[in-house]
Amino acid sequence: MGCNNATGGTAGGQIGYRWQIANSVFGLEAQGNWADFKGSNANLAFAGVQDESKIGAFGLFTGQVGYAWNNVLLYVKGGAAVASNKYRVFDFATGLTIDNGSETRWGGAVGAGLEFGFAPNWSVGIEYDHLFMGHRDVDFFFSAGIGGVPVGARAGTARIGQDVDVGLVRVNYRWDGAVAKF
Repeated sequence: MGCNNATGGTAGGQIGYRWQIANSVFGLEAQGNWADFKGSNANLAFAGVQDESKIGAFGLFTGQVGYAWNNVLLYVKGGAAVASNKYRVFDFATGLTIDNGSETRWGGAVGAGLEFGFAPNWSVGIEYDHLFMGHRDVDFFFSAGIGGVPVGARAGTARIGQDVDVGLVRVNYRWDGAVAKF
């Protein structure tokens, strides 16, 4: 049914725990993000019909391994990812929805980051994450009669792959009593 590259923005937060042994830093983290990643393309089976996909939220559950020197931390991370997906097939001319659906999809995540401690208990960092969400076949049916096509007729199957690349800027606060400097 075609392909598209979804674009958009995200905002969220994370909570985690890090511990440090000499210059080595180890951590666990849970991250949740609201997202607005959306893309659409022309349906290859029906003229005038658009396919649309949207990720409305995602989360990461990861472990981290890093190296710290002074107030700088370089780390890699990996673990599980989850995303809230919505799909829609619609008539381009009228905007009338033909069919829609949603699902929660699980996959894997890897990432890397660089963090800089700029004040007591505060750090700022940049991070890149790649989410491996796999491919799924999603069936769509006409829920409205358009162009003489009866309600309930199969609109087609879309093979939807959702690997996601995310660049983040992070601001972190560390509570006292933590085992790690980061």
